Amino acid sequence: MQFFIDNALLIAVAFVSGGMLVWPLVRGGAGSSSIGTAEAVRLINREKAVLIDVSEPREYDGGHAANARNVPVGQIENSKDLPSNKALPLVVLCPTGARAGRAAATLRKLGYANAKSVSGGNNAWRDAGLPMQKSATA
Repeated sequence: MQFFIDNALLIAVAFVSGGMLVWPLVRGGAGSSSIGTAEAVRLINREKAVLIDVSEPREYDGGHAANARNVPVGQIENSKDLPSNKALPLVVLCPTGARAGRAAATLRKLGYANAKSVSGGNNAWRDAGLPMQKSATA
């Protein structure tokens, strides 16, 4: 017992550092539904993933990832623009990535088990030098 009293600070540091190592696993780091742009490109090139941009139409028209389908986040549950093959991976984008995470969770509930959001959204996509386009109406 005296050992624990004498080394309380070291024991506390050990628990805190262990907790910091475990936190990403608890929070969803392993098998997380958020991916980086490099993983998104890999999914598109190797697994035929479909790009879904959940921005509002005005945002989408202003600039989006090339070949992305626009399915606004509020219309996901009733959209006919989603692929009928629910086994295909879906890469979900929005301007910053915040709505894309929620949209990917909704898509997984709808049966699209491989729906992943891109961390940082279109901003990260653009910063990575990946192709962007504007709609003809913009």
